[in-house]
Amino acid sequence: MNVNINGLNINYIDEGTGPLLVMLHGWGSNIDLFAGVINFAKRGYHVVAMDMPGFGKSDEPKEPMSVEDFMNFVIDFIKTLYPDDKEVIFLGHSMGGRIIIKLASGINEGKLSPGFTIPKIVLTDSAGVIPVKTKAQLKRSRRYKFYKNFITKSGLLKLDPKALDKLQKKFGSADYAAASPVMRKSLVMAVNEDMVPSMPSVTQPVLLIWGDKDTATPLSDGQKMEELMPEAGLAVIEGAGHYSFLDNLYVYNKILGSFLGIKN
Repeated sequence: MNVNINGLNINYIDEGTGPLLVMLHGWGSNIDLFAGVINFAKRGYHVVAMDMPGFGKSDEPKEPMSVEDFMNFVIDFIKTLYPDDKEVIFLGHSMGGRIIIKLASGINEGKLSPGFTIPKIVLTDSAGVIPVKTKAQLKRSRRYKFYKNFITKSGLLKLDPKALDKLQKKFGSADYAAASPVMRKSLVMAVNEDMVPSMPSVTQPVLLIWGDKDTATPLSDGQKMEELMPEAGLAVIEGAGHYSFLDNLYVYNKILGSFLGIKN
């Protein structure tokens, strides 16, 4: 299905009946990866998932989007399509979780009035904790800054206008290298926004589902969220990585079903 939100054509899935459950995917992902979870959750819920701007089959934004921009886009999406729903349960993976933390904390702190409340939250291998850089990462960062400074001040850009772009691709992550210029700037804004200060304000029941082999958002991130969110509980899937719902869909759905009251 497709809908135009703020001038962007957005691809989304709408299945099942019951309380509204909105799923937000992670960076570099799309709604297709949620298929197994959607097929399960729609047994008891009205499940909606969209390809966020710049991902999957949705249009790329014309300007870089911050976490707040993505959050506001989600609000506009819900207001446009589901204005009568006064309660929305959210499930987010990775970057999607970061957006949900910002949204829930904003509502709970009285900073946002989107027209709906959030009774429950599911965060899966969620982003939101800025990792402490290792010595190797700090060294790599210093090298990048040195070369960037050299390129900028040496006049090399006149000879090679793409020199900085090449440097950023070399030193950036795989997600960064694969992204367009607009989405790269969006990624930088996202990964540099620390959601830890907002976590104590996420006071609704929160289910944290984590793969113990997750290297992108390690299990320690989930443990920190459990510690900081007053009503959070952590469920760990052994042997699963960053995409715990793909690595062990059966166990993932068993855990999710218990929290949301969905019969297996």
